[in-house]
Amino acid sequence: MATNLEAFTDYLQKEKKYSPHTLCAYVKDVSDFQEYNAANFNQQDIVSVEYVQIRSWVVSLVEDGLSTISVNRKIASLKAFYKFLLKIKQIEVNPLLKYRSLKVSKKIQIPFSEKEMNLVLEGFELEKGFEGVRDRLLVELLYSTGIRRAELIHLKLDAVDFSNGTIKVLGKRSKERIIPVLSVVMEQMRLYLKERSGLEIVKDEAYFFLTKKGLKLSESFVYRLINSYFSKVSEKVKRSPHMLRHTFATHLLNNGADLNSVKELLGHSSLASTQVYTHNSLSELKKIYVGAHPRGNDDSKV
Repeated sequence: MATNLEAFTDYLQKEKKYSPHTLCAYVKDVSDFQEYNAANFNQQDIVSVEYVQIRSWVVSLVEDGLSTISVNRKIASLKAFYKFLLKIKQIEVNPLLKYRSLKVSKKIQIPFSEKEMNLVLEGFELEKGFEGVRDRLLVELLYSTGIRRAELIHLKLDAVDFSNGTIKVLGKRSKERIIPVLSVVMEQMRLYLKERSGLEIVKDEAYFFLTKKGLKLSESFVYRLINSYFSKVSEKVKRSPHMLRHTFATHLLNNGADLNSVKELLGHSSLASTQVYTHNSLSELKKIYVGAHPRGNDDSKV
């Protein structure tokens, strides 16, 4: 008979359709609490626990120097576990009912400017041949569509529709969405495929983006590539693929796109997720407001 943790793992994988990375994180968090509980409360089974035991774990995590975000993530995993136990009627009361997440000080992530984007895409020479064409296309596609790094890596050849100018990506929880692609980027995709056809060996043929050895790209490969190119033009601390997604959303909002449209393009399930990108557009809006209002000059001196 499967244990509660095994049943929970099966539930996350088959019903919730979590990615392997997320699944692993959830299971590890619950296992960590299980180990803490056994060591500190001499209780192997965490089905019936008191809130004080969970609170004790939180305190120990904080004292060990774990960040607030990491602690909240671990508790989110635990919440999901006890919610599952309620669902299968293993418990009657969720021990985390009283728990409130730790407050996180929000750090504003500054996106790349349009100038920085132009410097990367037009300001210096990329390598010639297959790798140069691929690298430029990677930057262009991330910036012009806002897709996630994992979505780019897993993009399939048959998911690119040249006749309609769209790509089909598989987002979080296996949700598909169709994204329009700029015609200039579509032309680069054609050029890339021409270069790709010259590869001597292609092992992962179904995937659109490949290494020069014909293999599917890894997450670390894409991160290093983006960080390398943007370190030459930007002094920003974060130079990751996710910052290009952030930049995509911010630039759209700055140029008048409505929040709902950006939400659909990003593949967010709720507007709340998209609203994190609005602080920069509001900043831009304030500049326009101060510059256009008759009393704007006075306000700018304050």
